[in-house]
Amino acid sequence: MSDAARLKSTIYVGGLDSTITRDLLHQAFLPFGEIVEIQLPNTNPNAPKSSHPNNSKANSNSNNPTHRGFCLVEYTTPVDALAAIDNMDQSMLAGRVLKVAAAKPQKDANEGLGSRTAVWEQEGWLAKHEVSEEDREAAVSAQMELNRKANDPMVGLEGLDLAGPQKPE
Repeated sequence: MSDAARLKSTIYVGGLDSTITRDLLHQAFLPFGEIVEIQLPNTNPNAPKSSHPNNSKANSNSNNPTHRGFCLVEYTTPVDALAAIDNMDQSMLAGRVLKVAAAKPQKDANEGLGSRTAVWEQEGWLAKHEVSEEDREAAVSAQMELNRKANDPMVGLEGLDLAGPQKPE
């Protein structure tokens, strides 16, 4: 399955209680379709990852760190993912309200806000935000026209030379 197809069939589930396990998530989300994988990120990125998607041993042992309060559930089809979103968003699980939405692609750590590189130095930023020479010249001429009108003290005073009430014609 391509990355785009995988992304369409993957959902984000946020607001998870620390007691939630992969098995419980599997049971809660199985009614909406066949689940390919459940990713439940640990608070410690160096913690060992479970090889089986439904294995909850990483969360059942008290020596292991807890998860980060969200998970990604991948279904076999995008239709199943949409059904899960429609039915589970704003529902309760273990006393917490879930936020269920379509998963978004993970951002590159070196791009966008929060990176250690200035946005204008990032690859692709200039190409996306660069102004063409033609647009730049149009902006300069529009600004010059505004400045010319602003310097004329009679602009906007047309029709004020007649005093008193006017007779309708």
